[in-house]
Amino acid sequence: MARSDANSLKVFAGRRHIDLTQRICRRLDLPLGQAATSEFPDGELIVKTQEDVRGRDCYIVLSTCQPVNENLMELLIFIDCLKRASAARVTAVIPYFGYARQDRKDEGRTPITAKLVANIITTAGADRVLTLDLHAAQIQGFFDILVDHMSAAPVLLEYFESIREELGDLVVVSPDVGNVKIATLYAGLLGGDIAIIDKRRRTGSEVVSANLVGDVEGRSVLMIDDMISTAGTICSAAEVVMDRGATQVIAAATHPVLVGLAMERLAASPIKRVVVTNTIPMDGRCEPIRDKLVELCVGPLLGDAIHRIHHNQSVSALFRKGSGSKR
Repeated sequence: MARSDANSLKVFAGRRHIDLTQRICRRLDLPLGQAATSEFPDGELIVKTQEDVRGRDCYIVLSTCQPVNENLMELLIFIDCLKRASAARVTAVIPYFGYARQDRKDEGRTPITAKLVANIITTAGADRVLTLDLHAAQIQGFFDILVDHMSAAPVLLEYFESIREELGDLVVVSPDVGNVKIATLYAGLLGGDIAIIDKRRRTGSEVVSANLVGDVEGRSVLMIDDMISTAGTICSAAEVVMDRGATQVIAAATHPVLVGLAMERLAASPIKRVVVTNTIPMDGRCEPIRDKLVELCVGPLLGDAIHRIHHNQSVSALFRKGSGSKR
């Protein structure tokens, strides 16, 4: 892309998101915005831009992933810093939006934290949000500012199309009922059938996947979700389909949250390959599944979206193929 945007467009990185932001900047043919985040001895954060942003269109790339509260606070301070430095517009680029699973009151006396986080990002001064694969699509409506909700499906689909012959006779399995829409989308685009796991919860911390609707015998299974967190659901589902005669299982997700026993479960599971994107930094924590892991880059996708936003062009054109959300 042309460098004519160099003076008007600035892209900054949260301190844990340098690599992804550099890839975005390479797509835009722009230098990485210069800023520094540091800590006081008591843990307070301070963000300082090291270049002039007055009247410029600024973007901050920062997922609110683990450590969630530190990253969220850095994002809020970064927004405030740019607004007080007279940036014309500040867009929070949040590849992974933390607290998204707390999107409703499913029992009494509980918060809707996703709405709270949306409120404080708006109050901090963000003019717009760009994000990928929200856990629940309705979270867009929690913001009182513009939200561009993109899908990483084009990135995942490009990879799976490149190995389509290897996949052979394919069944896309939804690991739970809530993900059927996405499974149907991928099955249609990749030319496969669909099956569904009936997920039942035994206790608050234990999920049992017992019933399979569909035929997987002698076939390759692809399971796709928006995130892999503790990996309990997807590993349990993989065991079910292998017990029913599947030849191989490939798991895919946009967001590699991978906390708790996720690494141990995935390493011990029959899952042959775990395909994720770099919305969340790996930071060397995936060593136990190194031989199974495939990491795809969403930098070009986000870079194209930033380019279109900056030039007031349609963003929806980027995800007409493979758009969709979990619910």
